[in-house]
Amino acid sequence: MDADVIIVGAGPTGLMLATELCLAGVRPLVLERQLQPRDTPKANGLGGQILQLLHYRGLLERFQAASTNPHPAPIFPFGGLHLNFTRLADSPLHALQLPQPQLERLLTERATELGADIRRGCEVIGLGQDDDTVTAEVRGPDGMYEVTARYIVGCDGAHSRVRDIAGVGFPGTTYPDVNRLGQARMHQSLTRLDNGDLEVPGLGAIAAGYTRTDRGVFAFGWLTDDVMLVSTVEDEPEVSDDGTPMTLAELQDSIGRVLGADVPLGEPLRLSRFVFQARQAERYRAGRILLAGDAAHLFPATGAALNAGLLDTVNLAWKLAAAIHGWASDGLLDTYHDERHFAGARTLLQTRAQAALRRGQDPAAEALRDVFRELLLDESALRRMGALVAGADIRYPMPGSDRDALTGAFVPDLTLHTDQGTTSIAELMHAARPVLLDLVDRPEFREIAREWEHCVDIRTAKTDDPPVDALLIRPDAHVAWAATRAEPADTAAPALREALYHWFGTGPWQDRS
Repeated sequence: MDADVIIVGAGPTGLMLATELCLAGVRPLVLERQLQPRDTPKANGLGGQILQLLHYRGLLERFQAASTNPHPAPIFPFGGLHLNFTRLADSPLHALQLPQPQLERLLTERATELGADIRRGCEVIGLGQDDDTVTAEVRGPDGMYEVTARYIVGCDGAHSRVRDIAGVGFPGTTYPDVNRLGQARMHQSLTRLDNGDLEVPGLGAIAAGYTRTDRGVFAFGWLTDDVMLVSTVEDEPEVSDDGTPMTLAELQDSIGRVLGADVPLGEPLRLSRFVFQARQAERYRAGRILLAGDAAHLFPATGAALNAGLLDTVNLAWKLAAAIHGWASDGLLDTYHDERHFAGARTLLQTRAQAALRRGQDPAAEALRDVFRELLLDESALRRMGALVAGADIRYPMPGSDRDALTGAFVPDLTLHTDQGTTSIAELMHAARPVLLDLVDRPEFREIAREWEHCVDIRTAKTDDPPVDALLIRPDAHVAWAATRAEPADTAAPALREALYHWFGTGPWQDRS
């Protein structure tokens, strides 16, 4: 075979999957139809739970060093309103300003360092699969050829060829509003006021944030002292995002229609037009064909797609590796659909809510927004919304999740004290391997886990006020099992053994009987 896994698409999702597969000892082949990396910043940065995951992989500082603004203000848009976390001691939602071309460059560098094979100018035009392999028919710079692998993953976007060939349905809604977005330098005729508002000749002051009219929504904010982020939303059912590049004149014409006045813009740094869709693939797996990122889901709000797509790959990679290396339990790969379809539906929930808040123009819609603003004055509601948007509240339904609050959740980053010094859970997860972490010296748990020490790292450490006695952590940093404080061995030990069998199989070297 030419590779263990073929990845179709070298956008952020495909590249992140390649890095995770390499960490798991799997040979990925990435096929990208574009000859050159994209220079259009389709996305402006990362936000949500993926930042914590990058920290757990030891990559966050590297990404922060490349950021155009590594410390953005903790205020985030939500359906034409704002989630303002400035009054909280710690924000439940974080972002990293990193235009997509720079993000893809960093991920390409990382994947290449780890040994991934990335081929550009290679378009997949056909697929076939049997009980053991998949075959991709590829049109490359030198003509047609075929490649084979154990699995193939479509990371090829909203118009996924892989999804279509696999016959996977993609039901959902396309919204009639057209969104135009631009980053531009402030025009010399405009004045930035001390409070961040904008003084426009002949129009007066425009407040930063959202301005609604009966013709649509105009919004702006500041990326730097002289670079503006400007957007408009208009209902134009006959217009679609057909791939035609947007011009500065088109954006300025849209601003004129919405505001009824001209707002001159300086040098454009980014221009894009898009329509929102709410869609989710019926299946994330069809035999040896799997889907991730925009090929699996589309969300009707900005800022959600990258977070969800990259987290898809972290969930999928170790499960593919287990299947390829031969130690996957029965049904392990199917849990990718179960868990990430569940997470995608959760993201659809909050982005559809954003669409409802954003699109309504009548007094009832304005009343809904006013009530929502009032709710966000309560700290508990604000924190809950932050966790929802971040994807930090995802708790996968899995065996044993009724035993304690941590099972199925993303593991907290505890400070750990060992005989070798101080470390953390984040550092333990750099290698993307499962970890059994004993926090209160329970040797019976370590003894059980030794049957799986070929694939599970066994660690003992102390931590201040341990939340549980021990944790079994999957490579995607979700808790697979936990022993509650002082839980008797006669209940905790069998549950640990079942969790190890469920997630990490018996392997060809042992007989469960």
